Amino acid sequence: MRVDKLYLVGFMGAGKTTVAAALGRRIGWRTEDIDERIEARERRSVSGIFVQDGEAYFRRAEREVLRELLPERNVVVATGGGTFVDPDNRAVMLRDGAVAWLDLPLSRVIERIPPDGRRPLAADLIRMEELYMHRGVAYADAHVRIDAARPVDEIVERLLEWIGY
Repeated sequence: MRVDKLYLVGFMGAGKTTVAAALGRRIGWRTEDIDERIEARERRSVSGIFVQDGEAYFRRAEREVLRELLPERNVVVATGGGTFVDPDNRAVMLRDGAVAWLDLPLSRVIERIPPDGRRPLAADLIRMEELYMHRGVAYADAHVRIDAARPVDEIVERLLEWIGY
């Protein structure tokens, strides 16, 4: 499969932003991070948006940013952990480009998430486990599943093989 756009999906802490940057550098594509675009637009952090305006407001902003990225080609898009869970977003991404699920075991997610409040949906471990299980059902719709516990360079190699580079 040869593609001109790749969406990286997966749970928080799976490495979507890191892998997008490494892959983009490797093949000369731009990288876009949906959460970073929202933060730049809103001039505040994701956690600040959640606290001040709630998750529904954030999800609307997320949908808008995703729609803005649709015309872009030769780009790797790091999505937010919940972006692909929305059925409309999922359908759009699956039609618009190749979608790779960076799958990381929950135990590794917990190791990677700093307990500093920057991840508003990670504050309660029981709730986070439920969210992890729920989102995994949606992530399974991705075109490919990649083991995100591997080193970044191995993940990039696997993605390059998959997209035909």
